[in-house]
Amino acid sequence: MAHMIEEINGKAQMAYAGDVPWHGLGTKVPADLTPTQMLEAAGLDWTVEKITAYANVAGKQVDIGQSALVRSSDNKILDVVSNDWNPVQNEEAFDFFNEFVAAGDMEMHTAGSLKDGQIIWGLAKVKESFELFKGDQIDSYLLFSNFHKYGFSTDVRFTPIRVVCNNTLTLSLNSKVERMAKISHRKVFEPTAVKEMLGIATHKLAKYKEMAQFLGSKMAKEENVVEYFKRIFPLTTSNENKSNDLSKNAKVALDILHTQPGHEYAEGTWWQPFNAVTYMTDHLVGRSADTRLSSAWYGYNKTVKTKALEVAIEMAEAV
Repeated sequence: MAHMIEEINGKAQMAYAGDVPWHGLGTKVPADLTPTQMLEAAGLDWTVEKITAYANVAGKQVDIGQSALVRSSDNKILDVVSNDWNPVQNEEAFDFFNEFVAAGDMEMHTAGSLKDGQIIWGLAKVKESFELFKGDQIDSYLLFSNFHKYGFSTDVRFTPIRVVCNNTLTLSLNSKVERMAKISHRKVFEPTAVKEMLGIATHKLAKYKEMAQFLGSKMAKEENVVEYFKRIFPLTTSNENKSNDLSKNAKVALDILHTQPGHEYAEGTWWQPFNAVTYMTDHLVGRSADTRLSSAWYGYNKTVKTKALEVAIEMAEAV
């Protein structure tokens, strides 16, 4: 079975503080680690270096005009990049969290390595949260992703997590635009610029609270919920024109609608089917916990959850 969490000498390159994360992976560490200590605990205290890449042509080493991105810990080639591509070192990336952690505004939660070291992430919990519907708590996190892979930008995302079920979401501030800060590897990394672009998490949490309250205020008829799941998980077979048919994932979503963790909060509203989708993608769909993590944050299921929020708001507005 393929795994996304990198393992070196049989040890997963991941660490977490506090409660076991929703994906159930990693090595537990104290809750008061600095970003640098979290980096070390997760086994990510290595650097990358650009080394001229050559091709063997007729027995001769020919410069191909690109560079190999080589990891210091084991000389592993992570990718081949253009010569104007600037690597961001892991420690440099985690410096983003330093002043927030030192000021007590955040605490490090998890850090890890995906896809053989090509994706390094740090997740920090922001000391802000809100509660809806008399007990449904949403905590605020920042996800910093550092890519040692050509074609990807270093980015920071606001990630709300619903405590009752550990559902995650890369937040869209509205139904059209996904708001995140991105830094191109063709520019020199500047943490201050990221902070300015991001605007910190308070505004984002307030926006998400508004959307959650709105979904929880609009009742959803059964036939509309079925249509919602059809739109999120459409059929991809020759039977797609049969209006009564549901895809496998749509059936699962419908089955867990009234049994998912937290189903009792704002039951019967659009908040419920939306969370059925996020619960599925984070906890049920996929071959393993780490493949779900990778897909939920960086792959197909990230897109599914964004669409789920957009469509839920659209259909709630039509009520």
